[in-house]
Amino acid sequence: MANLNGFNANEVEPNSSFEPIPAGKYLAAITASETKPTKSGNGSYLELTFSILEGDYKGRQLWSRLNLENPNATAVKIAQGDLSAICRAVNVMQPRDSVDLHNLPLVISVKLKKRPDTGDLSNEVKGYEPKAKQTVSSSSDASTAQSQAATGNTPPWKR
Repeated sequence: MANLNGFNANEVEPNSSFEPIPAGKYLAAITASETKPTKSGNGSYLELTFSILEGDYKGRQLWSRLNLENPNATAVKIAQGDLSAICRAVNVMQPRDSVDLHNLPLVISVKLKKRPDTGDLSNEVKGYEPKAKQTVSSSSDASTAQSQAATGNTPPWKR
């Protein structure tokens, strides 16, 4: 038995299902990253966790794996191209650590892919673009945005 310290499910919203999200483009940010060894043990990959920042799927997470160290030169070339696209999308051209890419908004292209082992659909991140510049519609909106930015209350993806 495990002590649940008086947990009350009436006070917590239940998690939604983990069905894949529809293919499309989503505003997201990298919220976690970790280097992991490949299954074969002869290389490593950078696993990036993306969190969707707005819309119906706000808060959902997707993952991308970049094979930056691998005996397969093609896999490394693809991973480096993806990393370059991510760096350009968040305007960090020479990150020293993957954490330099965290919490910066970008648009990810999400595809649906059929898993070969089960036939189930899953999501795959297949592209990275900069967040589109949003124009401020009035001067009062601009002053509000400036005051929020000055106080630090604006989330990084809305700056």
